[in-house]
Amino acid sequence: MTSKEGKPNRLISEKSPYLLQHASNPVDWYAWGEEAFELAKKENKPIFLSIGYSTCHWCHVMAHESFEDNEVAELMNDAFVNIKVDREERPDIDKVYMQVAQMMTGRGGWPLTIVMTPDKKPFYAATYIPKEARYSQLGMIQLIPRLREIWDTERENVDDVINQIEEALSSDSGEVTGTSVDMESIETAFSSFLHRFDEERGGFGAAPKFPSPHNLMLLLRFWKRSGDEDALKMVETTLKEMRKGGIWDHLGYGFHRYSTDAQWLLPHFEKMLYDQAMLLYAFIEAFEVTGDSQYAEVAQDIMKYVSRDLTGSEGAFYSAEDADSEGVEGKFYVWSHDEIKTHLDAQEFEAFIRYYNIVEKGNFKEEATREDTGLNIPHATDSLEKVAEDIGISIDVLSQLLERGRKKLFNIREKRIRPQRDDKILTDWNGLFIAALSKAARSLGRDDYVAAAEQAMEFILTKMISSDGQLYHRFRDGEVAVRAFLDDYAFLIWGLIELYETTFNPRYLEIARDLTKEQIKRFWDAKKNAFYFTADNSEELLVRQKEAYDGAIPSGNSVSMLNLLRLARLLGDEDFESLSALIPKAFSSIITRSPTGFSFMLSGLDYALGPSHEVVIAGKLDEEETQMMLTELRTRFLPNTVVLLRSDDDVSKKLNSLAPFSKYYDRVNGKATVHVCINHNCKLPTNDIGQMLNLLGESTQGSSSIVKESF
Repeated sequence: MTSKEGKPNRLISEKSPYLLQHASNPVDWYAWGEEAFELAKKENKPIFLSIGYSTCHWCHVMAHESFEDNEVAELMNDAFVNIKVDREERPDIDKVYMQVAQMMTGRGGWPLTIVMTPDKKPFYAATYIPKEARYSQLGMIQLIPRLREIWDTERENVDDVINQIEEALSSDSGEVTGTSVDMESIETAFSSFLHRFDEERGGFGAAPKFPSPHNLMLLLRFWKRSGDEDALKMVETTLKEMRKGGIWDHLGYGFHRYSTDAQWLLPHFEKMLYDQAMLLYAFIEAFEVTGDSQYAEVAQDIMKYVSRDLTGSEGAFYSAEDADSEGVEGKFYVWSHDEIKTHLDAQEFEAFIRYYNIVEKGNFKEEATREDTGLNIPHATDSLEKVAEDIGISIDVLSQLLERGRKKLFNIREKRIRPQRDDKILTDWNGLFIAALSKAARSLGRDDYVAAAEQAMEFILTKMISSDGQLYHRFRDGEVAVRAFLDDYAFLIWGLIELYETTFNPRYLEIARDLTKEQIKRFWDAKKNAFYFTADNSEELLVRQKEAYDGAIPSGNSVSMLNLLRLARLLGDEDFESLSALIPKAFSSIITRSPTGFSFMLSGLDYALGPSHEVVIAGKLDEEETQMMLTELRTRFLPNTVVLLRSDDDVSKKLNSLAPFSKYYDRVNGKATVHVCINHNCKLPTNDIGQMLNLLGESTQGSSSIVKESF
């Protein structure tokens, strides 16, 4: 018998939206903490640890099947002390036990299920487990009694498994020290991407396909360095095909998590802040490279979505939106043919169903059974030009009809029951989005984006840092909790650097410097020359990990490498530069074996290998000549360039103390003057924009490879 609503358990007092989703389960859940571990020791019970996140579809499925079921709950409560963890709130716990699961089962994912001793030592791992046995997989009903029997009668087997896991963890602490990483790794990564590239649909490999924007960012840098058009083609094809596919929300904007197929059609429908951030960054860089305004339009549409649906009243950004509504994945986003016909006039309907591939039987197949659902995911396969020609209207008229139809259907959709929003505020993901938004602000000349980025940053700096200077990871419902992890520092510093180069407010540069020093103090391993994921004052877990792999988002070590490089050049700090050089060396063995897994770190390597540029502009921000110089710099793809601004006021005095080398870079002939250094070698100052561009290796005729095609 299933009980979907019951007496609240201990999770009712938690702040995490994910934990609160389970607060009415009949399972006697505990949050991670000493109370649960002490009880397990007292009663000699193993721990059932369940890790997930609020927008995870299969977490919901397991919850509905098992955790809301009285029969399963009774078995769990009798056999275990049960702990729920939000992986986004406690990534340190998730990373350790995900590593265990991958060691034990060869795979990972969420929901993550770990059974462990009261002293946190695991002896069983799985991901999703059905209620009843299915094919060769035991269900919860069969598994729980078996695990209890093993715990009660086969403890020597449990100890053997624990010993094997501990030995494996001690020999795989995350870093593999080697000698060096060089240009060959970047070239190998390019070749590997080219080999796996889907010429027709973009992306790499077969289904499922993940956006992985940092891979595209590396390819843009390789194109910049080598001029290889295949690198640019891979980026453009992938971005355009994702934008046309069902992974893009054509009505309300924003990208879904990933595509379950190779065509970008059927997504997992959750929307994550970090995906919006990284894709915003990638689309802006593609705009800088090509000059194609359609990339800028997508970037602005991403911001419309985040501003509307993921922004809090004080300006900080929420974490995610769920895949499910009314217990069904994607229900909020899909449409029947007749439903669309009801809401649009004849012209709008003809244009909409043709361009977005809406059919009577539905284009949306159920993921597991592949059966037709009778519902449609709007997606485009043909260009606007092709569709306009087919139905005998102009492109302008087609565009107007599609926009009218989009607005009508969006307004209808807004009346549906929405997916749940995860409204916790995470420092790392906010830093990531602030970084992308700041870059978009200066590339597109959007003052409103500057204001949004500054407001979000102010929230983090005032609400997420304690009076004693301690940075925290999570804010929700007025509560700050969980000491910051490496990613919190790394991504927030990235946001501060981007925000400085957008506003030239030296306060952001100063905070970035100070946080970097604190990060080094708390996270740096001087023996292995890389950053731990947890601080020296964090909770002690099975192992203190170091990560370099760039998964759904870049690793903290990868971002830190690039932060240190950029800050070194902005501040003239040789110590930062020396540390940045050690990080890829610490992971060189695994990078050279599989370079595509470390694409963001290779972007940092591309910067380090040069050519790189330091630009100091001596001139007032409101002067026309200064603005013209900045416009030329900001509308070009200059990934390995940092820019400082020296004006004639108190800002320059502050900059003098932060970056002492810059005080010698003055105006010449009373005009705004640019000083360019190439690979630490400074050239003669100039008032001439053309000469500035020549020093940067840029054409004075504008961006190359401009593409003007429709999505």
